[in-house]
Amino acid sequence: MDLGLTDRVFVVTGGSRGLGRATAEVLVAEGAKVVLAARDADQLNATVASLGPERSFGVPTDLTVPGAEERLVGAAVARYGRLDGALLSCGGPPAGTVLETSDDIWRSAFESVFLGPLRTARALASTMDDGGALAFVLSSSAREPIAGLSVSNGLRPGLSGVVKDLADELAPQAIRVNGLLPGRINTDRTRELDAKAGRGDSARRRQESVIPLARYGDPIEFGTVAAFVLSAAASYLTGALIPIDGGARRSL
Repeated sequence: MDLGLTDRVFVVTGGSRGLGRATAEVLVAEGAKVVLAARDADQLNATVASLGPERSFGVPTDLTVPGAEERLVGAAVARYGRLDGALLSCGGPPAGTVLETSDDIWRSAFESVFLGPLRTARALASTMDDGGALAFVLSSSAREPIAGLSVSNGLRPGLSGVVKDLADELAPQAIRVNGLLPGRINTDRTRELDAKAGRGDSARRRQESVIPLARYGDPIEFGTVAAFVLSAAASYLTGALIPIDGGARRSL
């Protein structure tokens, strides 16, 4: 299938590693150009070198800082002259229970998980031409709470509601907005959570035992779905919350 991504331009936040990087790899392989945003400049430069500087560009960015989203969007337009969409990924908030999580952690996570992506989406929507696409990386916690991830359980469902609202608001501009709900994908973040839960290998085996496909997903499997959702091939898809979890979530 031709996804129609040749020379399209996409911002990918959290683009230096994990799900963001995997999505950038698929977009570039499909002929798109990507503007990667991340806080770690060294890792960002390494990712750009791997993807190829003719198809990728890195902007060191901390999206918890108001105004950073405008600078990111401005840099993307200055570099490539257009914007066709974005993958809005910010990584996961700290693990912990409700009772052990401090107010400071809640506030910091709200800036990172909620306000950062929201501000970036607003900046993109005011810049993109009609027909663009935004995809928010959420979590399966948007539908079912995950034990030990209370901050994610609290914030992701709210952001999924924003995705639905924003899809309605931007539909007259033919800008599509969707949410992606990854489950257990084999990223650094998932391995860190497994290590926190006990011995990494045994924690992984326990998790895999309740996944119908009986394994963790590969980041590229997530990136392939994300690239499709951002592409013209998904031109009638908006306001959707799409699980990418091997069948793990049992909710409808």
